[in-house]
Amino acid sequence: MNRIARRFETLRHTGRKALIPYITAGDPRPELTVPMLHTLVQAGADLIELGVPFSDPMADGPVIQKACERALSHGMSLRGVLALVREFRQTDSETPLVLMGYLNPIESFGYESFVAGVAESGVDGVLTVDLPPEEAAELAEPLIAAGIDPIFLLAPTSSAERIRQTAPLARGYLYYVSLKGVTGSAIINVAEVADKLAEIRALSDLPLGVGFGIKDPATAAAIAQVADAVVVGSALVSKMAELANEPEAMRREVGGMIAAMRQAMEEERLKAKS
Repeated sequence: MNRIARRFETLRHTGRKALIPYITAGDPRPELTVPMLHTLVQAGADLIELGVPFSDPMADGPVIQKACERALSHGMSLRGVLALVREFRQTDSETPLVLMGYLNPIESFGYESFVAGVAESGVDGVLTVDLPPEEAAELAEPLIAAGIDPIFLLAPTSSAERIRQTAPLARGYLYYVSLKGVTGSAIINVAEVADKLAEIRALSDLPLGVGFGIKDPATAAAIAQVADAVVVGSALVSKMAELANEPEAMRREVGGMIAAMRQAMEEERLKAKS
């Protein structure tokens, strides 16, 4: 059982839901990434998704696109991301860490070298946004053999057939994209999300995380009532961009955002129990 499975097992036993923040590695500057990862953990993150910067992040809205541009302008690369993970692991051996990115950097790195690199650095899962399940075995199988979870996206448009095709390849959790669009857009309809999650649960036993469009504590708390995990990215990345030249204020404000979401999720959980 790897760190992701252990964390979800612990959460199940306590009746809590996972809070999963996303930040882009190297944004706003590479030396600020590891301190921010520790800040997120201290504020209440259960898992962390660490974005691998890419020049054409097609699933991401303008906030994360610009974060990728800033990271790349500072020379951040996949090799550099793995170095940041190794640095994080020097003082945190427990928090599950998922790399989220696109296939091109992995193909350039080489599948064999990539799997060896993520295993050695302490990565627990890999979410490759543009890797469809029918083409995923070449990467997913060696990841699984190395004890690393391949994580896949599902969308409002995913058919039952598509879910059946994706679920057997997935490990760790399934990431449900709550909106038809890019990250950071629109407003989530919680009832629609709940209906779709029920459909997915009929076809998979994996925990279900929900992301895209979660911007505030109220939305995080509402999604936590129907999902196993709440993923928040663009709201955090936007705040980091706003305070890019004030690292201490950036960590304080972003940590406060995560702490407020965690508190709202806990209050809603206790209310539901009473």
